[in-house]
Amino acid sequence: MKRWYKAAAAVPAEGGFGIALDDKPLNTPARTPIVLPTRALAQAIAEEWAAQGDEIKLATMRLTKMAATALDQIRPDPTHAIAQIAEYATTDLLCHRADEPEDLRRLQETTWQPVLDWAVLRYDAPLKVVAGVMPGRQDKSALTAIRLAVAEYDAMHLAGLLVATTGMSSVLLALALAERRIDIDQAWAAADLDEAYQRAKWGEDPMAAKRRAEIEADLRAASRFLDLLRV
Repeated sequence: MKRWYKAAAAVPAEGGFGIALDDKPLNTPARTPIVLPTRALAQAIAEEWAAQGDEIKLATMRLTKMAATALDQIRPDPTHAIAQIAEYATTDLLCHRADEPEDLRRLQETTWQPVLDWAVLRYDAPLKVVAGVMPGRQDKSALTAIRLAVAEYDAMHLAGLLVATTGMSSVLLALALAERRIDIDQAWAAADLDEAYQRAKWGEDPMAAKRRAEIEADLRAASRFLDLLRV
């Protein structure tokens, strides 16, 4: 898509802050006006559009995509997004420990268990830990507690949580990130732990490195999106 505007700026709008491309308001693909709850988020999205060259590359505008997802797909009926995020509790990354080697299992325990313990204290959601890749059956009460915690968030937050949860295969890491229990570097280190261990043993695979870089970029954008909703 050719760039057709000269300037992008955050502007006051009914219900919050919008983005103006020259004198035209920015809309979602479904033609919903993009109105954000904070000026900081609107400014960051405006900067994504201002940074485009002669060709508009939508894939580079991760904050814009999350805002559009919130407005077009989540806000009309958030139940699907809530269920999609909460479902990760049934197979959460943090609940699966390696059978072997012992040093990997110890690393998983040291890195992941504090987040599991926090979830018990914060949400009364004690998820069971199993060895190997096969999921264990989680208690219904714990799954319900996680779902209720996710359901507390509005559409904008759910858009960021969805990206974080799917990228890390962990709703617990996503919630801990959203509540600032951990920062993005800690979250990414926890999510990438198994692959980082394998890289240290066997070296880097170029295709895996490219995929990992995209996931990390998505996660860092989601973390920034959630942070800007607080400003």
